[in-house]
Amino acid sequence: MARSNEARALGVRMGHPWFQIRHLEASDGLVALSANFALYGDMSDRMMSLAAGLGPTQEVYSIDECFIGLDGVRGDLTVRAHAVRSRVLNWLGLPCCIGLGATKTLAKLANHIAKSAERKPGSYPAELAQVCDLTRLSEDARDALLAATDVGEVWGVGPRIGAQLREAGVRTALDLAHLDTAALRGGWSVTLERTARELQGLSCIDLDHAPQPRQQIACTRSFGQPVTTLAPLIEAVSEFTSRAAVRLRAQDSAAGAVLVFVRTSPFRKSPQYSRSVVVPLAHPTQDTARLVGAALHGLRSIYQSGYALAKAGVMLVQLQACLPRDAQAGTPAGSVATSVRQGEFDFEALGSTRDAGHLMKAFDAVNARWGRGTLKIASAQAQMPRHDGVATQWTGKQERRTPAYTTCWSEMPVVRA
Repeated sequence: MARSNEARALGVRMGHPWFQIRHLEASDGLVALSANFALYGDMSDRMMSLAAGLGPTQEVYSIDECFIGLDGVRGDLTVRAHAVRSRVLNWLGLPCCIGLGATKTLAKLANHIAKSAERKPGSYPAELAQVCDLTRLSEDARDALLAATDVGEVWGVGPRIGAQLREAGVRTALDLAHLDTAALRGGWSVTLERTARELQGLSCIDLDHAPQPRQQIACTRSFGQPVTTLAPLIEAVSEFTSRAAVRLRAQDSAAGAVLVFVRTSPFRKSPQYSRSVVVPLAHPTQDTARLVGAALHGLRSIYQSGYALAKAGVMLVQLQACLPRDAQAGTPAGSVATSVRQGEFDFEALGSTRDAGHLMKAFDAVNARWGRGTLKIASAQAQMPRHDGVATQWTGKQERRTPAYTTCWSEMPVVRA
């Protein structure tokens, strides 16, 4: 998932299977750490809040990258960028690089230069390490940097298009910037034409101040050891769905279907199995209980015994935005936000058609206040209740006792160890 410079130097590739490089642990001191997505998200939020001090507008591009608009900012921007970088390093302990350019593509290229100049001495001038401001350089100096950059490193040029450009004789970022834009539009796409114009200094891609909501939300994990029975799969899939549902509600969306998959490890010499299924919902929902119920229904339909499963996952698909009730005709103002959906005859039991908006808000609020997992679906973790009110959580290897509270709704089966 992520590698340090030292790991890269040892030849560790992105997504390298651990069993193939485990020998480096003893021979070269390679250290492997488990992913901690909650920590990564928290550190990302902190970094973005500090980076926002660079300019008045911000577009969060990914978990570790953002664009900052500098229109109207006075003073020396390079000095300002160094100050922001030092603050991120001192307050969070995160090293970062900053690139400044007249367009988003040039800023992305400047960031690549700042990073490469620090990590790979000699690839670019050393004075451009950490912070690279292309706006302060002369045209000849900028062209020299573009000429030293492979066309595949340009933002928006993927491996396939990069290979096509090289076959056409376009090998560097400077070659792409000098290419006729009409030829780019006809031979490739309008997107590549915009990239070339951005390299020329003409802004064609605006900052996205309100990022579009995700079209799919997934939560997948590989198991620490092979899973051969249904009970731990139910526990895992319930937990995955619950986490995805939290993100679904965070962007105020509802899911129209749930995809579930399981598979064995392709690296183990054992019978192989891989199946997935999409479970459509009667109507879009953001109710954790309903989503987990659909996911478990799909899991049971694809599960087969006799296989050592290595990975499972859940994906919420067919997402749509939710609107407040007061935006719907004939509904009271100020009600809980809910999805606008097609009317239908409801033949389900009355008890299962409740509006869970208030419940889900309380559910998320409690977990936000007291920590994730304080409240959870009963099937998300097999527990053995004790007389002293402390639950014993079974991890498969050891027993640990922690205070735990579990929600249990009638729609969900209770799985016990």
